[in-house]
Amino acid sequence: MEENERTGRCVVAVDGPSGSGKSTVSRRLAAGLGARYLDTGAMYRAITWAVLRSGVDLSDAEAVAKVAQEVDLRIGTDPQGYGVTADGVSVDAEIRGPGVTQAVSAVAAVPAVRALLVARQQEMIVNAGRIVVEGRDIGAVVAPDADLKVYLTASEAARAARRSAEDATDAAVTAADLARRDRLDSTRRTSPLQQASDAVVLDTTELGIDEVVQQLHTLLTERGVA
Repeated sequence: MEENERTGRCVVAVDGPSGSGKSTVSRRLAAGLGARYLDTGAMYRAITWAVLRSGVDLSDAEAVAKVAQEVDLRIGTDPQGYGVTADGVSVDAEIRGPGVTQAVSAVAAVPAVRALLVARQQEMIVNAGRIVVEGRDIGAVVAPDADLKVYLTASEAARAARRSAEDATDAAVTAADLARRDRLDSTRRTSPLQQASDAVVLDTTELGIDEVVQQLHTLLTERGVA
């Protein structure tokens, strides 16, 4: 009997740029699998919120890393509704604000911050057993042994339209910001946004959320881990 069948373990790594549908797809897939869900981007955003609150210079990698090491970061893994706190403060709304969005790529590029959070994420994956993890370096760095690695993508126009609808922002402004973040995240030296060599690539431009989730569930069923 395969290890996955014996233990019920199921790890799904979902990577891709902003606006590709990662969060919604990952949450729905996790709920359907009876699995946990981890939004690694929210972890980086929470650290960024703490860094901005501290007032340290974003270009001072050592100071940024110190804040990351000292903040008490907690994140839930319930796909139906998870919460993020930093030093006991709920920051669910704050981490989605424009200030954090503008600064998160810079904070996430600090090697010490990534090392800290990757270790935390890997521990959470082991403890969960069945989990869907979304981010930018999951399949390549955080969970290289995942049962299924997926890279979701979509056209720039579709991604901008989705994100601007979510945030009630101008599509052109959103498109420019997504392009900026894509450039920063894909060119950083440590754990850049990348597609794992063995990832299944899905272009979600013309696909509905339910269609994407069904395709992923089919792939998992074929692998005997759904």
